Amino acid sequence: MTTTSPASAATENSSTIPAGFPAGTVEPGYLLTEALGTDPAALFTGISDEDRAYWDRARGFVQDEVLPVIDGYWERAEYPVHLLRRLGELDLLRDGIDVEGHDPMSSMAAGLVTMEISRGDGSVATMIAVQGGLALRSVAECGSEEQKRRWLAPIAEGTEYAAFALTEPTHGSDSVGLESTATPTDGGVLLNGEKKWIGNGSIGGLSVVWARGEDGQVHGYLVPQDSPGYTGTTIEGKLALRAIWQAHIRLENVFVPEENILPGARNFKDTARVLLATRLSVAWSAVGHATACYETAVQYAKQRKQFGRPLASSQIVQERLARMLSELSTMQLMVVQMTRLDEAGTLTAEQAALAKYTCTRLARGIASNARDLLGGNGILLANRVARHLADIEAIHTYEGTETMQALIIGRGITGTSAFA
Repeated sequence: MTTTSPASAATENSSTIPAGFPAGTVEPGYLLTEALGTDPAALFTGISDEDRAYWDRARGFVQDEVLPVIDGYWERAEYPVHLLRRLGELDLLRDGIDVEGHDPMSSMAAGLVTMEISRGDGSVATMIAVQGGLALRSVAECGSEEQKRRWLAPIAEGTEYAAFALTEPTHGSDSVGLESTATPTDGGVLLNGEKKWIGNGSIGGLSVVWARGEDGQVHGYLVPQDSPGYTGTTIEGKLALRAIWQAHIRLENVFVPEENILPGARNFKDTARVLLATRLSVAWSAVGHATACYETAVQYAKQRKQFGRPLASSQIVQERLARMLSELSTMQLMVVQMTRLDEAGTLTAEQAALAKYTCTRLARGIASNARDLLGGNGILLANRVARHLADIEAIHTYEGTETMQALIIGRGITGTSAFA
């Protein structure tokens, strides 16, 4: 199946209109993917040249390599693995993690990259979240020096694929209660259990698997996906993030040698440290999705004519665009301030939860508003908004649902945990 954009179809039709044909019935081509540089509060004017360089590189990648092809991959539910490798080649895959041989990447630069890649596509941004934010960070924060030497550079450069296997079919929001087991055996441990929604878990490479040891604590294990007993099955039928594959993993007596046990992963608190950083990344991702939807709505409103005038000249359309911009600026303010706290080393779990809670909620509203503003054209992949609308549903859930974020925030407000 091929995806034809309204612009290309209109160009083809307009060149073959015969004399006397009612040309006014032919839809014009809409140009909807221009980056508008939306920054209503001038938040980004003071970022460093180093951070700007990462952002500019991400934008060039989005405009030149992602947007021209992503609709087809998304529609076919195919994984454009070459884009993951390109992220590594462009040094956009690290999510702010220091890796020897690579220039420093601040938390602000990592956020800007995630925002920009999400503005292009959520599946491609999830490649960064999985490969860099979760798997790479697990090795960087919990690995031995030997494990770091072996894995950090290949994962950061996209020459090795990596997954983060925490969530289980029966333990999503309560992942702290995971039941996969690690049983000691000669020279290592045997892993048994199942995992679900594991990005990159079925494409070959390395999985960072979290399981409960004999001490009752959660530990981390580096598991090559070709290990005997490891089965990763790609989950089909998704209506969001269709251009990246998540896996349902089964572990049956998978042997992990002692040298593949993460020494710094001693309990679930170490797992939670990894998740804290990625929760803020999801908030940045929501800003990127919302930016794409807002940009599309603005450009469509200027180009689409109804009742003899552009939609943009309508009072109600201008009010809706103003509301979307207000919500987007709120999101930008949230992630920039939380990132400053992260760089200062003072970001709390409640603050990270507040960022994700606020930004994914507002992104859903902006996407829904934009889709409605585009009318029937709003459900076409070629018009950009529908893909972001669907993908926001996924980021609204992963790294903690809205309800779980609310409970983390509520615990901070009241001093009382309502998790159980």
